[in-house]
Amino acid sequence: MTETALKNSTDTIVAIATGAGRAGVGVIRLSGTDDLQPFVNALLGREQQLTPRQAHYGSLLDAEGHTVDQGLLLYFPSPHSFTGENVLEIHGHGGPTVLDMLVNRCLELGARSARPGEFSERAFLNNKLDLVQAEAIADLIDAASARAVRSANRSLQGEFSKQIHQLVERMIQLRVYIEAAIDFPEEEIDFLADDSMRRDLSCLAQDLQQIKMSAQQGALLRDGITVVLAGKPNAGKSSLLNALSKQDRAIVTPIAGTTRDVLREKITMDGVPLNIVDTAGLRDTQDRVEQQGVLRAWGEIETADVVLLVVDASDSQTAELETLWPDYLQRFPNDRHKVMVLLNKIDLCNASGPASAEVANVIQLSAKTGAGMDTLRAELLKTAGFQEFSEDVFCARRRHIDAVSKAFHSVQSGIDQLMAANAGELLAEDLRQAQQYLGEITGEVTPDDLLGHIFSSFCIGK
Repeated sequence: MTETALKNSTDTIVAIATGAGRAGVGVIRLSGTDDLQPFVNALLGREQQLTPRQAHYGSLLDAEGHTVDQGLLLYFPSPHSFTGENVLEIHGHGGPTVLDMLVNRCLELGARSARPGEFSERAFLNNKLDLVQAEAIADLIDAASARAVRSANRSLQGEFSKQIHQLVERMIQLRVYIEAAIDFPEEEIDFLADDSMRRDLSCLAQDLQQIKMSAQQGALLRDGITVVLAGKPNAGKSSLLNALSKQDRAIVTPIAGTTRDVLREKITMDGVPLNIVDTAGLRDTQDRVEQQGVLRAWGEIETADVVLLVVDASDSQTAELETLWPDYLQRFPNDRHKVMVLLNKIDLCNASGPASAEVANVIQLSAKTGAGMDTLRAELLKTAGFQEFSEDVFCARRRHIDAVSKAFHSVQSGIDQLMAANAGELLAEDLRQAQQYLGEITGEVTPDDLLGHIFSSFCIGK
């Protein structure tokens, strides 16, 4: 959906704004550029002028004049509303049937059902929010930890956008200076010899790197970390899953090959969501079901943020590691940094380090007794790139990280061009590209399909 099509969508929309299921209170929201007074009159069965931002109590009627519910109406006239349009909220009892009947009545009166995220979309298009703030609404709703809530609120309050706007303003100032020197050579502005401009460019690149690091931390809080438990059968992967989740989530038996499919569990560790994935034991087998499980295990390993390679320390750990580790390196030669080797079952033996010198990140533990689990938790977050940070981290998405990264590379390319060939024209173009990438973050520059993709991931009613 193009931005033009979105801007032309100004008809009155309606949706349930509260979550699915039974509740004490349910909220229905309408928004549009047209006068919403006909909806008020029809729902109340009489003419009633609503005082803006004040609750009005009354019986809510169907088309035959029968009472569907008793509740409150709140009116927010344009432009002083969430969407920037006229907004009417209906607060009734939270029974699904009651809310559906009220929504159907609004549809009969001329409204249409809202698309997912259309209220936030209209708020963005009417300049009530920028794109980062609109996304932060969905992130706040989906937040899986208190830290994620705080970081989403910072983005919603505009902290992330403010930093992006400051970077853009600095780029504009540099572009004005450089392009003035190019377009008006008679003014004799020698930016090529201006040390202060070179320092400004260097500081700009450093600040882009810093904001990228902050965005990566925010993305960890939003998306979580995918941790895959891998290893041979009976290495203790399922016991480790139970120990990390602190519940008997996986079946544990002495029989090799108990886990034949992928098992997932979500937990929170130090405020960071972890998506733990238990996989089938890695071995050659003639069992066709187990073969599929092994194939799925390697597929999960490929997409993991961190791989916990679990080794049975009580049973020939050297031979086991020598067979698994080369196989892993052969498949993923560039991802060894994301692998942690766990010597499990140390309660059954005197464990020693692995024989392979290529393995650096090794932790000895017992999933059964809990020995070494605190060390695992600390090292796990560190391996995933998590850092202890202050409360000023903002919520971010992968697209934000990609845009900042592209902007940094454009600025760095311009610096290289300036240093190597005194190419002012190329530097100006690189800065223009960098500014465009940052503009995509806040929505000032918007590819045709970006808005539809972003808002379609929102819940209906938001």
